[in-house]
Amino acid sequence: MHKFSVAPMMDWTDRHCRYFHRLLSVEVQLWTEMVTAKAILHGDKGRLLDFEAGEHPLVLQLGGGDPGEMAQAARVAQVWGYDEVNINVGCPSDRVRSGNFGACLMQTPEVVAQCVDAMRQGVDIPVTVKSRIGVDARDSYEELVEFVGVVAQAGCEDFVIHARKAWLQGLSPKENRSVPPLNYEWVYQLKRDFPALGIGINGGIMTVESAKGHLASVDGVMLGRAVYHQPYLLSEVDVMIYQKKTAVVSREQVLLRFIEYMKNQQGQGVPIRSMTRHILGLYHGQPNAKKFRRLLSGKTVELAHLYTWLDFVTEEN
Repeated sequence: MHKFSVAPMMDWTDRHCRYFHRLLSVEVQLWTEMVTAKAILHGDKGRLLDFEAGEHPLVLQLGGGDPGEMAQAARVAQVWGYDEVNINVGCPSDRVRSGNFGACLMQTPEVVAQCVDAMRQGVDIPVTVKSRIGVDARDSYEELVEFVGVVAQAGCEDFVIHARKAWLQGLSPKENRSVPPLNYEWVYQLKRDFPALGIGINGGIMTVESAKGHLASVDGVMLGRAVYHQPYLLSEVDVMIYQKKTAVVSREQVLLRFIEYMKNQQGQGVPIRSMTRHILGLYHGQPNAKKFRRLLSGKTVELAHLYTWLDFVTEEN
């Protein structure tokens, strides 16, 4: 299990976002958005799965609850070059409720175990699970232990646990990310109860420093929205988490490299806003942060504007 990863976030962690994040950290593990097994089997595989070679280590998160479909999708993931495939057992959206996957699967650990078993038989890459600590009325620590135990018996060795329960009724997906209280201690206890498993923690972690603190009790830490809104915090990861003796990359170095990437992508027909939207927070906390965001939020956005910005920042410094 990797010590530090960026959480899968729907509509956010697409290939452009991941490329940007990789410019900030060499070591951090990156995850795709959740992609359903059905979409992979019946949709445009290139659009859904393509990535840049530099994104490794990279995890494909799958949504689904049919062992046969999940196994087929996992095989596609391995052929496509992913380093790991993860089963989403934590998303509480209407979409997963109607399809009976995501957080719904916490109610049926035997189905998750069947998916893990079928997937492991078809691939050599790790098959992992990301879940909540509970769902609806199934929210005791004993039930969480039962879930992990059943799935682990099927061969899953790594679990990332969002330290909140999920409500399938009564809370929106956004509310499910903040309203149910955090319970880090249950995740720590899971590691004590299952010392041979890799246990990662997710939920409400806002800084690399606090992530480092969690690593005293678990094997891995995952940050999501904190990274998306304040991406430059990833520049601390290689040194603070992985003890690499490397120079911290500057915001300007990252921006210049991302501009070159955007040039290439524009040449392939990718709209510039689909890329610049991911870098809005690059100057978060800096004196000119609002000016940078306005630059990327105007009626027209051009790469020339970003070169002008780099000249401006260089003069300011």
